Amino acid sequence: MFKGLLYDARAIAQRDPAAKNVLEVILLYPGFHALVYHRMAHWFYKKRLFFIARFISQFSRFATGVEIHPGAVIGSGLFLDHGMGVVIGETAEIGDNCTILHQVTLGGTGKHKGKRHPTIGDNVLIGAGAKLLGPIKVGDNAMIGAGSVVVEGVEPETTVTGPKARAVRRAGKRIIASMELDQIHIPDPVSQELCRLMVRIEHLEAAAEMKAGREAAQGNDCNMNKENG
Repeated sequence: MFKGLLYDARAIAQRDPAAKNVLEVILLYPGFHALVYHRMAHWFYKKRLFFIARFISQFSRFATGVEIHPGAVIGSGLFLDHGMGVVIGETAEIGDNCTILHQVTLGGTGKHKGKRHPTIGDNVLIGAGAKLLGPIKVGDNAMIGAGSVVVEGVEPETTVTGPKARAVRRAGKRIIASMELDQIHIPDPVSQELCRLMVRIEHLEAAAEMKAGREAAQGNDCNMNKENG
């Protein structure tokens, strides 16, 4: 366990530009502390000592702001960046070397038993505030944009973003015109659709004005013909 925790600390230090050294991560990073508590809680959970496991996880929630059910399976090298508000459900599975930012939820969609939380592959980035719900699978090297709500599976090497997350990149190729995912300049499919609707409305208004102008001109011609007659 201790060797695995040292690997976790080194992985965090390598991926966080704010970290000065591994010792700083071990002593001061709440995301790392949450992993330490979870490793202990998960050990008791596998031994079916559920009360002790939940007691440790609840203490971890109080101490770090990160709530991880002791039944969750977490691979090595997880980086909980800031970590505050992260919730990981009982049947969630997370692969190796993933990064999860604050306010992320790996939750369920109902009260049914069995597998009800997401399965996350290796090297996955989940942006701040993203909500992944249900027994969905997120493939290796995928990226989930900040604030996304994901209720369907995500293929490997795919970037999804939006209030109801939609794929924007797959295997490094753009699906729609967008900028690289950098947690700031994220394309919003809803705003893009609104822009298309605004352009359509402008075209319809221009066409209506042209039609009204032609009808007015025809009316004036008729009046002039009557006066001349």
